[in-house]
Order: sequence, then C-alpha cells, then structure tokens
Amino acid sequence: MQTHQIANFKANEIIRKCVHCGFCLATCPTYQLLGSELDSPRGRIYLIKSSLERNDFSTKSIEHLDRCLTCRSCETTCPSGVEYSSLLDIGRGFVEKKRPVWQKVVRYSVRKLLTTPVLFNPIGFIAKHSQRQGEAVTPSGDGKKVLLLGGCVQPVLAPNINHSIKNILAKLGFEAIETPQKQCCGAVDQHLSAEHDALKKVKRNIDSWLTQQVDTIISSASGCGLMVKDYPSLFDKSDPYYQKAKYISRKTQDIAEFLVDKDLSQLNLEKANISYHEPCTLQHGQKLAGLVNSILQQLGYTPAPVKDSHLCCGSAGTYSIFQPKLSQALKNNKLKHLQVANPEMIVTANIGCLMHLQKDSKIPVKHWVELLDN
Repeated sequence: MQTHQIANFKANEIIRKCVHCGFCLATCPTYQLLGSELDSPRGRIYLIKSSLERNDFSTKSIEHLDRCLTCRSCETTCPSGVEYSSLLDIGRGFVEKKRPVWQKVVRYSVRKLLTTPVLFNPIGFIAKHSQRQGEAVTPSGDGKKVLLLGGCVQPVLAPNINHSIKNILAKLGFEAIETPQKQCCGAVDQHLSAEHDALKKVKRNIDSWLTQQVDTIISSASGCGLMVKDYPSLFDKSDPYYQKAKYISRKTQDIAEFLVDKDLSQLNLEKANISYHEPCTLQHGQKLAGLVNSILQQLGYTPAPVKDSHLCCGSAGTYSIFQPKLSQALKNNKLKHLQVANPEMIVTANIGCLMHLQKDSKIPVKHWVELLDN
C-alpha cells in the first residue's frame, strides 16, 4: 500500500507491507458480523493511513477502530506479515485526542477500576467465578523456583486457577513465587491508548522481576502472557529498558509451554467430556495454536472439534464492556459451536474468555489447568 508523508516511521513501514489481498476479511470477526469494509483490518488500515497522512479524521473513524477486537486473527492469515496490532495501537493513540470527553472519562474509570485492587476487589468478590478447591501442595525437596504472574483480576475472580497451577508445579518439583495483584501487566492501559500509564507499569514490573532468581516466568492468562512477551516492542532499541524487556520476554512462557515437555502422569485428572475454547491471545498472539489441545489429548481427553475455532469469543479484554452488542453476538456464536458435542465442561486458557463464556453458559467453564489438579 502506497503512503504519502507519514511522519511515524513504524506506521509507514507497516502500512506499506499491506498488498490489498483481502485475506484478512475472511478471518475478521467484526467483518463477518457487519459485512463492512471499514470494520475489517484492511479497511481500518486505510482509515489509519488517511488519518496519519492528512492529520484529520472523524468520530466515525474512532468508532470503526474501537470495534476491532485486537484478536490478531488477521495477522495469522496475512501472507505479507503486516503487524496490524502494532499499527492499530498507533492509530488509536493518534485519534484519541478527538475522542468525546465522556468517553475518555468512562475509559479512564474502567482502566483504574480493573487495575487497582482496592477498587476492583469488592466488585470482583461479588462476581467471583469459583472458590479455591483442595489443600495446597508443598513442593518436595529443593525444587527450582519459577515466577507465576498472579494477574490483576484472576486472583479475585477465579482463585482456584493459580492455586491449581501452584499445586501442579509442586508435584513436578517446582516452587511458584506468585506476583502480587498490584503488578498488572499493563495490557488494559496499553489497549485503551494510555501508553504512558502502561509504560510505568511495564518498567516497574521489569525492575521487580529482574530481582527474582528464576529461569522461567509463567503466565496462566494468555492475554497477560502475550503482553509480557510483547514488552520489547514498547521500547526503542536505544532505550536501556529494551534489552531488559527482551530478557523478560525470553523468560516468559504460557503454562502450556512450560508443561508440554513435563511428565504429567503423576497428576490426578478430572475426567470429563470437554470442549476447548482457544483464546485469540494464545493462538494468534502467542502463535501457540493447538498446544493445549495436544496436551489434553496426551492426557486422555478428546476435546470436540469446534467450528470457527479461530474466531474470537467477544471478550477481548475490555471489549465486552465498550462493545456489548458485538461482544454478545460473538459469544452466542462461540457458545453454540462449543456446545454442539454436548460436553460436560468447557475449558479455556484465559480468565477473560472464561468469565465471558460462563455468563451465558449452563455448562461449567474452567481453566484447562484445573482439570490437572483434581
């Protein structure tokens, strides 16, 4: 795609990679629902290009950019390697100045609510998905230590997830050091165009995690894991934090990555017929499509095939708050496909997907690691 006098070098390079092929339209959830070119990745690239070239845009442009889930399904499909999500962050940041004041206030309030424990915890306790189940397992011997990202909402909404992970790791001979709830990964701020607040959180996290004598940082929320793995992209290569961010990123693994080569035969499994929903942040963001399914199959589970498994469930961080109609439509489609095989349980790998799907599902929805700590 040809560009004209775009000052932002990174945006210019990304836009010029796009060859107008339209492959992204077939895998874009919002285009599938709305059928509008402007609600597709290619259409949004044109909007961002036009805004950056002319330094002018309408409130309609903001609306179309807001409708994007940032699911990255288009990146998986794109034959030209267009870094669409990075361009979207640039575009959203650029148009943020023209956002209505009431929207800025609402978005700020949601950001602070979700990432400030003293504000979120009373509400999270009421909306809690599940309690901790069973006793904690003590690691045997002098096991190696790993750092477990606790998350900012997961410890309150679904405390059994991290509890189960610590038990699983203990049985495998690892001690998990859980990060405090206040150490938010920064994803909420980053995706709501509050880059300054995101960077402050990211730098604090990096400084804190570098003091931990661990070889691996484990994430059980695929959205958080993706954000941490993307830390280097937030810094210029000349920034002292760039190399630190690369070091942290290399150490970070999704819990599935960590467990895939471990002997899990000693674990007590919860037997159930399951359907597995693979989060976008795992399959498209972290490029780990099929990994959890392969682990579950090795353990004797037979997850049912799910139609349109590459499409988002509609959770997408704060998307379900700001785009409730589109989010609900995507959730209805996802639950319909997940329930075709009449499973006893739906499992997933991200707290946002879990909470979103459970709201309208009569079938229990759990994190897949909870199956391994029965």
